[in-house]
Amino acid sequence: MNWDWEKLQDKRQRHGPQGPDLTQINEQLNKLKNIKLPGGGKIVFLIVVLLWLATGIYIVNPDEVGVVQRFGSFNRITDPGPHYHMPYPFEKVQTPKVTQVRRFEIGYRTITAPTVAGAEPQYRIVPEESHMLTGDENIVDVQFIVQYQLKDPVRYLFNIQMPDASVKSAAETAMREVIGYNKLDAALTDGKPAIQDETRALMQTIMDRYQSGIQILAVQLQDVQPPEPVIDSFRDVVRAREDAVRITNQAEAYSNDIVPRARGEAAIIINQAEAHKEAVVRKAEGEAQRFLSILAEYKQAPEVTRKRLYLETMEEVLSLPGLSKTIISDQAINQVLPYLPLERISPRAMPSEIKQPAQVISPNMPSEPSVRGGRAQ
Repeated sequence: MNWDWEKLQDKRQRHGPQGPDLTQINEQLNKLKNIKLPGGGKIVFLIVVLLWLATGIYIVNPDEVGVVQRFGSFNRITDPGPHYHMPYPFEKVQTPKVTQVRRFEIGYRTITAPTVAGAEPQYRIVPEESHMLTGDENIVDVQFIVQYQLKDPVRYLFNIQMPDASVKSAAETAMREVIGYNKLDAALTDGKPAIQDETRALMQTIMDRYQSGIQILAVQLQDVQPPEPVIDSFRDVVRAREDAVRITNQAEAYSNDIVPRARGEAAIIINQAEAHKEAVVRKAEGEAQRFLSILAEYKQAPEVTRKRLYLETMEEVLSLPGLSKTIISDQAINQVLPYLPLERISPRAMPSEIKQPAQVISPNMPSEPSVRGGRAQ
């Protein structure tokens, strides 16, 4: 007995994308069961039907999602684990890997991967992909990789036919545009991170515009260099600029070291000067206050104050430890010949080591102390 496919298609159009009427399918299966075959043909037929129904069992791995299609149209999404769908030709399932990070190379191809630890892989340059024009009208050889992941498996399966080719074309377009408004110096030196970020953002905008269900994870520049005929000259320029940056950094480091040190020493000197100034001012103020207090006492009792000053001065003089003292009378003082004790002075003695000469002191205290000719009277 033949299936009436035209009726099934008409039924599908009437009921929408959810598929044909299950009642009709059951009726068709019952008719198939009632077919009489000679001998054990009916048993074989039932086994074939059971095997056909078993083809609807499928398993979704942990890193996948199941996208079920009914008559080619999207029907539902299933999570990881065992599931069942209507056997072919009613339904089929696709299981794209949504956690897998896909990667492809632009501007070069890896020929052989390293088989021994420490060995370098072999590469092949693709000039038609790597040669790009910069904003200052220079040609640069750009080699980079793109990493992407699925964020919407339905759009990924139904909106674009060749996902890898679409991502590759979007990557070339975005990189050429970004390189086109950047200068060669930025592409060769410190502008690489900005170029990578701008290219990734532009690629994501393009893929979202296509409704591709793809998320761009990273764009990584592998090698950016001028064309082969002028590469040596460009390398000299790059080395010169690197030397200039290095010397500038060294000068800034020296400046950052010497300037704070000089500021610290200047602060120390200023603090010492202010401390000395404060000490001198305070001492002068103390001396002035002391003089004023003595003056006030002198005005009240001149004789007593004069005598006290004399006694305090003599006490201070006579209490000096290195002072030799000789006491004579008033009559003998006129007969004594003062002399400098040269024999006590060493030719090599320092000024601090010179002993003070003997002081001649009269036992009678004059009314006002004075110093005349190096003698206390």
